[in-house]
Amino acid sequence: MPLNSEIIISDTSCLILLNNIAELDLLLNLGREVFVTPEISQEFGKILPDWIKIKSPSNTHYQKILEREIDKGEASAIILSLEMPGSVHLIDDLKGRKVANQMGLKYSGSFGLILRAKQEGLIQSVRPIIDRIRKTNFRFSERLLESILKQAGE
Repeated sequence: MPLNSEIIISDTSCLILLNNIAELDLLLNLGREVFVTPEISQEFGKILPDWIKIKSPSNTHYQKILEREIDKGEASAIILSLEMPGSVHLIDDLKGRKVANQMGLKYSGSFGLILRAKQEGLIQSVRPIIDRIRKTNFRFSERLLESILKQAGE
């Protein structure tokens, strides 16, 4: 789903990936506000830029129920996304994306964020970023890569 929201709620894996390829600022450039939950901040394990806000979801009971299916960070981010209508949840984990989809949330993955950055003129090309991603331990299918490159016109 395209990122076209002023509020982005990021999951841990997306933060780690963007940080590892020195592209964390794409979050700020594509969203007016960027949020993570305390669980995600802790999982990230590094000091976050001051423009990333830490916010706890209020419905911790429902979060505990979701934690039976997905990890704590993903569950907290999904609940926060539910509590912030119009936000986009940035999530790469397939199981977490299925839960987000079942709940009717708008979501995108890291590649969707990178594609959107090109569409909005924030980056010249997705290929150099994908080349940097290949040097990390981030796993993705070649089919996804081909799809993103095709959509980017590269």
